[in-house]
Amino acid sequence: MRVDVIFTTYNQPLWLEKTLWGFAHQTHRDFRILIADDGSGSDTADTVERMRGETGLEIEHVWHEDDGFRKCAIMNRALEQATASYVVFTDGDCIPRSDFLEAHVRLSAPSRYLSGGLLRLTQEVSDGIDRADVDSGRAFDPRWLRAQGQPSRKLVKLKLGPSMAALYDLCSPTNTTWNGHNASCWTEALLAANGFDERMAYGAEDCELGERLRNAGYRGKRIRHRAITVHLEHARGYVDQAAWDRNNAMRAHSRRSGAVRTPCGIERKDD
Repeated sequence: MRVDVIFTTYNQPLWLEKTLWGFAHQTHRDFRILIADDGSGSDTADTVERMRGETGLEIEHVWHEDDGFRKCAIMNRALEQATASYVVFTDGDCIPRSDFLEAHVRLSAPSRYLSGGLLRLTQEVSDGIDRADVDSGRAFDPRWLRAQGQPSRKLVKLKLGPSMAALYDLCSPTNTTWNGHNASCWTEALLAANGFDERMAYGAEDCELGERLRNAGYRGKRIRHRAITVHLEHARGYVDQAAWDRNNAMRAHSRRSGAVRTPCGIERKDD
């Protein structure tokens, strides 16, 4: 199955490069990448162009001008360009293990969306990972990560074989939410939901889409131990508690109201 991969980036070309090296080693090869760029400078465009040549990946660079945090808007512009029947979402600071896309494709099912997770690396480990670490796969080796200073907590998910990973997903108490750093769904469902709500700033903005998908009859399927990414640490100067509070209120409203479509998404009422 051909898939489109969508993820955001903003002025983090070094992290973007590491993420793209991860996609260069995917066992599932039938995919295209749509980078949703929330207004990065020329360094990011240069990185994308260079990585096209170095990896052979099919990459579309979807960009708009920097006007504050507008992740949902640029995600919608990328989603508009999706041509595959299935879309996988992650972030430009998450390196996917080689079987990441294979897991999403294998576990896809009608009327379901997939809910993955991540392993958060420390700043020191994030800074130290290079191309060779991604190419060799040791960036996902718990023994190697521990030797680099990564705390042992939660490294167990990197040790699990397919059967145990499925069992852990089945037994995990973690809620099955739409996680923008690791999620997937059918393109027709995402378009019917009108994409992401562009009124939302940083904080649970991805999860709100999951509420609308559930209201439309798409049930979440937990794959956090089967679709693996490692998250590169970075500063978050855009975090604002007031925005979090507004977003959580909007998410709760979507859940309670039974909303299946946002009025402020790909298509807007005022268009």
